[in-house]
Amino acid sequence: MSSDKSRKNLNKPLLAKRIVVKIGSALLTHKTEAINKAIVESLANEIAMLSRTGIEVILVSSGAIASGRIALNISDKIHDVSLKQVLAAVGQGLLLQLYEQTFKTHNIRIAQALLTRHDMEERLGYLNVRNTLLKLIELKVIPIVNENDVVNIEQLSDKTIGDNDTLSALVANLVDADLLIMLGKLDGLYSNDPHLDKSARFIPSVDNIDETILSMGGDSWSEDGVAVGYGGMSAKLQAAKMVTSAGATAIMASGLQKDILTKLMSGENLGTRFSPTGDRIESRKRWMLSGIAQKGNLTIDSGASGALRLKTNSLLPAGVLGVTGSFSRGDVVTISDESEIVIAAGISNYNSEEIDQVKGKHSEKIRTTLGYDYGDEIVHRSNMVKL
Repeated sequence: MSSDKSRKNLNKPLLAKRIVVKIGSALLTHKTEAINKAIVESLANEIAMLSRTGIEVILVSSGAIASGRIALNISDKIHDVSLKQVLAAVGQGLLLQLYEQTFKTHNIRIAQALLTRHDMEERLGYLNVRNTLLKLIELKVIPIVNENDVVNIEQLSDKTIGDNDTLSALVANLVDADLLIMLGKLDGLYSNDPHLDKSARFIPSVDNIDETILSMGGDSWSEDGVAVGYGGMSAKLQAAKMVTSAGATAIMASGLQKDILTKLMSGENLGTRFSPTGDRIESRKRWMLSGIAQKGNLTIDSGASGALRLKTNSLLPAGVLGVTGSFSRGDVVTISDESEIVIAAGISNYNSEEIDQVKGKHSEKIRTTLGYDYGDEIVHRSNMVKL
């Protein structure tokens, strides 16, 4: 579980440039069936403060169904999937409106992103979502992500595959976040459900999420003995494992703690910290290289190959000499120099036929040649790994 080394690291400031913050339903509805406005405002104020210091924040927020339930005056536990979808459709706008009002006081613009797990596991969807979120971050807009409950029946039929803990981990890996913070009502991981077992031990740090740790999640954990959302401790542990395996840090903490985000970022020993177990670069390489043999290759000129080798540049059409293979937009391709030495791999913004038409041309010619464009780059630097 925890070691002397990991305990010492708990008191050090977190050097995270990009973070994902997940806020659970139980936290958002604390002491009320409706969304607790004070909690939303408090956490949004903290996120705004972090943003002003240069930290890039993506917020994954539950609460749409809870908002819809109050708006339509439905208080009974709901099992009907179609009704849950209706509540999500009504509540999502109300939830976003509350966030928008709060962030507006800080002159921060937000954007809504409704996603499903399939959006990020299918490669073209991965490319589209990743590019959109990274562009929002670049424009200083805070993305507010939620599960698309209107179409995602897996979550609504009570299967944990669609919970927002899993979604937050997928988003963290998608945008190469340094840190995932999962905020609920509990202050972290215990050896057993503390609502049922008063002797349960609090665990401040975890070096490796093995079967022993995963077994602590159990089957029936909830934030306060009442299941408000669809996650639970088991889902949070799986999310933490997903993130730490990709080389980032995960923290599970209570959002009821005053200034929790500020305190965590300054290194205060709050919540449970899960240390990274994988190498971020190697993990990304493995993902990108997983299927390139069946895709294609781009041959680039000496100028482009020199730029890729020495700098963190995107690949523009002007540097492309040739296209080998037939591939689609969103596929992973290799990038070779004129000596046929593979120097990089990346996710292509265009398919093979489109690249063949625009190769050797300046980026401004993409639209006039194709009649449309998906950006100036054939492969964006954020979607490329040097070999």
